[in-house]
Amino acid sequence: TNNSSKSVADYIKKLEKLGIKAEYDEFITSSQATTYYLKNHHPNARLYVCGTASLKEELIGEGFTVTENIDEVDCIVMGNDTELTFKKLHDISFMLCTRELPYIATNPDYVCPTEFGSVPDCGSVCDMLYNATGKRPVFIGKPEALMPELAMERTGCKKSETAVIGDRIYTDIKSGINAGTVSILVMSGETTYDILEASEDKPDMVLESGAEILEALKK
Repeated sequence: TNNSSKSVADYIKKLEKLGIKAEYDEFITSSQATTYYLKNHHPNARLYVCGTASLKEELIGEGFTVTENIDEVDCIVMGNDTELTFKKLHDISFMLCTRELPYIATNPDYVCPTEFGSVPDCGSVCDMLYNATGKRPVFIGKPEALMPELAMERTGCKKSETAVIGDRIYTDIKSGINAGTVSILVMSGETTYDILEASEDKPDMVLESGAEILEALKK
């Protein structure tokens, strides 16, 4: 999942409520991929995190220092922040306008689905900050290849044995294309057939919903 507002522990609890037993190693999240990137590029950085308490706890658990003191910050991390405040936007704008800091975002999704429609996601907030500062972050989650690559590394699967499945062409399908895996678009979410027809990025397979995946694999 590209959604960095919840930790893996939170997702395990969510699936338990649905009657599905899950283990930590069965998840690949944009927050995990961001942690991987930070450890490889900014291993000792003190982070200003525009994200949920859950994301902050996950980063702290991986050994990072999270601070709200803007004078101490080495790196800015943006997530899907369902606890967003104007103070966070002000702090980040100030830092981006006055300093050259690494600026990392967990995912570029513009919207996050809800029971009534959608709400702004990390990509929309990053666009708002771009309008104020002229700065763009380095995006880590889908459509970048890192998340499928981490999944293949963890499982030992080849690209030909791996599929990225999702309802968004610009994140899910593009990630599979960038990683060289099979890509499967499900039409039960954000993408319409008009969007699919207009897109330059085409999936290897189109299904009406996730319910058709097992039957498709049998064929």
